[in-house]
Amino acid sequence: MDSYDFSRLGVLIVEDNDFVRQTLEDLLRYFQFGRVAVAKDGEEAIDYMKTLGSASSIIAPDIIISDLVMMPINGLLFLRWSRSAKESANRMVPFIMLSGAADEAYVNSARDLGATEFLAKPFSAGSVYKHLVKIIERPRQFITTTKFFGPDRRRQKQAAPAQERRLKEEKDVTIVYSADKVVKPKQPTDVWYFRLPNHLKEKAGGGGFKGPVEMPLDLLEEAEQQLERAALDFTTWAQDYLGKLSELCTKALAEETGRAKHFGDINLLALELRGQGGTFGYPLISTFGKMLYDSTLEGCSEDDQAVEIVKAHIDVMRAVLREKVAGDGGKLGRELLASLKQAVKSKEAVVK
Repeated sequence: MDSYDFSRLGVLIVEDNDFVRQTLEDLLRYFQFGRVAVAKDGEEAIDYMKTLGSASSIIAPDIIISDLVMMPINGLLFLRWSRSAKESANRMVPFIMLSGAADEAYVNSARDLGATEFLAKPFSAGSVYKHLVKIIERPRQFITTTKFFGPDRRRQKQAAPAQERRLKEEKDVTIVYSADKVVKPKQPTDVWYFRLPNHLKEKAGGGGFKGPVEMPLDLLEEAEQQLERAALDFTTWAQDYLGKLSELCTKALAEETGRAKHFGDINLLALELRGQGGTFGYPLISTFGKMLYDSTLEGCSEDDQAVEIVKAHIDVMRAVLREKVAGDGGKLGRELLASLKQAVKSKEAVVK
């Protein structure tokens, strides 16, 4: 079975969570990427990409993997900059958007701004590798119009929904075979397709591959073991986040009004827990994190009972970590889930 050689490829990781960023970096080094650069948010990533034009010793990344929810510049804004800015070293660089909020609205926003793939958290070594192989094996042709520049939103061999079918036949579009000058068409009706050689596949040593490509089993096992080792540190990181959630609850209860910011911060922490738990062997943390995330979205209730519901989520997540409830938790996991649902139901009943 053929496998790609990533040693000649470079990747940029953009992730604001130190723990996840380090884990991803270690994982990609296990995949034997030749160059791994990191940035803590979209702002730092843009600064890094701007230096590529002036520093001849720095090679532009072949792939970008970026978290979506970051401050002050999130993954969507960084993606927009990568696709549109003149300073962008490669406006056609494959861009994998990474997020624990893999909801339809986020996925569509990333797609509309030109993301190549969307990788949901929690992730595994295998899922990361499969996304890397996909962008190498099946690169999306780029399309440019007066309003859009980015990868084709549909795979070429898939049937498009009726509402998304192109109004133009291929004979009516302009086919471009060079990326030397990427400019927008001047007429609203003009559509350009970029048909470029698959240099990424050639660079990864797959120019002559004819059959399916798989990650070497020994490499996959090592990568999965790396995630298992990271799981040993996950409990410390998660406990710290739960402590921050408790502090936010205390602050919210101390203020009768103006709790929106506290609940916004709670929602962001819940998103982190939702995205990371399953990656490090605690899928129940992801389950409870998603429940807390959904209950604290913008416009949620911010009264005392709402704060108590947040506390109920914190209690069950602490129990998961304290008892080291891995996997689905079996009977104990079902009991914790049932107790949380009952706590939420009873506190909601008080309000009614």
